[in-house]
Amino acid sequence: MNCIIHGAQVYEDGAFFKKDILIEDGRIASIAADIPLFPGVSVSPFDNCFVFPGFTDVHVHLREPGFSYKETIATGTAAAARGGYTSVCAMPNLNPVPDSAETLVPELHAIRRDARVHVYPYGSITAGERGEALSAMDELAPLVCAFSDDGVGVQSDELMEAAMVKAKSLGKRIVAHCEVNALLHSGCVHDGAFARSHGLPGISSESEWRMVARDLALARKTGCGYHVCHISTKESVALIHAAKRDGLDVSCETAPHYLTLCDEDLVDDGRFKMNPPLRAREDRDALLEGIRDGTVDIIATDHAPHSAEEKAGGLRGAKNGIVGLETAFPVLYTELVKPGVITLEKLIDLLHDAPMRIFGLGTPLAVGNPADLTVFDLCGKYAVDPAEFQTMGRATPFEGWRVNGRCLLTMVGGEAVWEEERKR
Repeated sequence: MNCIIHGAQVYEDGAFFKKDILIEDGRIASIAADIPLFPGVSVSPFDNCFVFPGFTDVHVHLREPGFSYKETIATGTAAAARGGYTSVCAMPNLNPVPDSAETLVPELHAIRRDARVHVYPYGSITAGERGEALSAMDELAPLVCAFSDDGVGVQSDELMEAAMVKAKSLGKRIVAHCEVNALLHSGCVHDGAFARSHGLPGISSESEWRMVARDLALARKTGCGYHVCHISTKESVALIHAAKRDGLDVSCETAPHYLTLCDEDLVDDGRFKMNPPLRAREDRDALLEGIRDGTVDIIATDHAPHSAEEKAGGLRGAKNGIVGLETAFPVLYTELVKPGVITLEKLIDLLHDAPMRIFGLGTPLAVGNPADLTVFDLCGKYAVDPAEFQTMGRATPFEGWRVNGRCLLTMVGGEAVWEEERKR
């Protein structure tokens, strides 16, 4: 597809400029003002729109193989494309768990067959994610983006240290779900005012930050590159801030819901149940400050679709997990950029530049690179409607929110993988 994206504000070198983008044979051939039309090239007018490098989500659950009744590679990557993502990292809580080259094959086959965007699988840290022995990390390393047991924390100090030593020798990061099982006490929401007033068992902040502290000590000891998944507590922010100040190779992510909601917003509905849970207002404020001061590197969605039946039963009975690929940018733009909490440039750093720096994934908007990009209209306001989602999941706490930021086009290698129908 040879075309000119005309008249938009283009993200280039950390700022925005009104330019055209010429795409030829799947690559960016030119970025310049007013590129002239010539035979064999079509023009796509995007006046008053913004062109971003395709976003990278380092934390998604695509559910295939093993749980295709929740999501498939095809539907999950369609959702990613609609949300402006061109690269996603798929978590390993699958069946089979990708804990060896052999058990990774079904996932790789599904990716090659059905993925609309780039999908980079994780390998598990432990065999079967059971926390008893290391996975076949040597044979997985060339095939995976990093190692994680997301969904469960590695409880053994000795096993996590061994994993870090091995990962460092392989040049891979450990990406950790931090949760101390002994401190969970069958909780379903944050251990705060809402839990107490509604008679619900609470999940303490310590269940997260205690393991973050342990892992940071192990990262200091081993020198392993270490990334913390979906942080939600003020204590985790403080610990990671101190580790970075000391020069450790440490990074972290949080998710849109932890930045825009807290336990004061809870409703007894499964679409508000996730792990970690929505924390207190002071935790949300600490995360926002961590975004501003650089402690929090990345915003990832933790896109985790379930069936309608699994999300029934309210906060006590529903499974943990919400969908997020199709709501992340509009929610973050509306709630953080428009009020001036962060700049649009900072948001693109969190969604693209930082994942590229830390994980080496993603494609800058630059001449010669593959045309992996997305175009957004930031002006029109609309309501989040799960009935419009491409994902099979429907559970989102943002249902009905009025947001700005509609994805009009996403390209991977110059081919349109999502295109919003527009009135001409």
